[in-house]
Amino acid sequence: MGPWGLPLLVATLAGCLFPARGCVICDPKVREALNSLEADYLPGHLEANHQKKVMEKIKQAVEDFKDLPIDEDSYMGVVDEATLEKASWSLLKDMKRITDSDAKGELFVKEMLWMLHLAKNTFASYAAQFQKEAFCPNKCGLMLQPLIWCSTCQKQVHACRKSKNCGEREVKVHQMEDMILDCELNWHKISQGLTDYSFYRVWKNNSETLVSRGKEPILTKTMVRPKDAGTYRCELGSIQSSPATIIYFHVTVLPKRIQEEIPSPNTETQDETALGEVAVDLPHITVEPQTPKPEQLLRRRLFRVLIWGLVVLTVCVLIA
Repeated sequence: MGPWGLPLLVATLAGCLFPARGCVICDPKVREALNSLEADYLPGHLEANHQKKVMEKIKQAVEDFKDLPIDEDSYMGVVDEATLEKASWSLLKDMKRITDSDAKGELFVKEMLWMLHLAKNTFASYAAQFQKEAFCPNKCGLMLQPLIWCSTCQKQVHACRKSKNCGEREVKVHQMEDMILDCELNWHKISQGLTDYSFYRVWKNNSETLVSRGKEPILTKTMVRPKDAGTYRCELGSIQSSPATIIYFHVTVLPKRIQEEIPSPNTETQDETALGEVAVDLPHITVEPQTPKPEQLLRRRLFRVLIWGLVVLTVCVLIA
């Protein structure tokens, strides 16, 4: 490349770093890496008269991550800490790859230009994923979600307001068994500003009696009886005036389970053992037939021949 190559690359860097996709500049680790790039890396890898201008454009490009167009499906100007951490790690990894390669001059500017271009697309996918899956994930109730505003880098709590009634649940339990009512929803643990779970017994005249209150989202009642059947209401409080969630439980107490007693194999009834007799378990002995050896067979045959010979001899003597 000719003598005008590096100035042209710097101009290209200044012109094509249009608003990128994210707000990674809010991460202190990213700001620290940019400062280290300017103070430690550029002096030995870029001409002095280009260092200031290139560094200004790089910082501006990272700051412009906040200028992604507002879109309900992809970006609303906010992210959560997990998304910011993931995007920052991706950017820092690419920056380290460039510095580890010891790129200098025109090659360094090219590498940085391409890396920032890819960083835009990377953050775009992270932001869209957050917007679709993690932004106000509650399907009901009031969730107070901590978010980071990319325009100011301030962390604030956003109120995700939806219907506070989170439905009704049917619970069936057998008499003398444990009744368990679980009031926790999957987003409760990541929400801020929540207080206590309160369980109420709702009577037929719509009056209520407080059963329990505390941080535990589960109400357990042991050895339930028919009188425990009915409607229960769980309410999760919040630091705001309205509750976060309300769930109704309709409890039905079924008859006690019938447990059949099956006698063990070694247990004998009175009919099987006569009164006064002692039942003795004898070991089971299996007798296997033994096959005689060839010597024993030969002896038996010789003995039979001898017997028959004596019989014939005796008959012959008697006839004579």
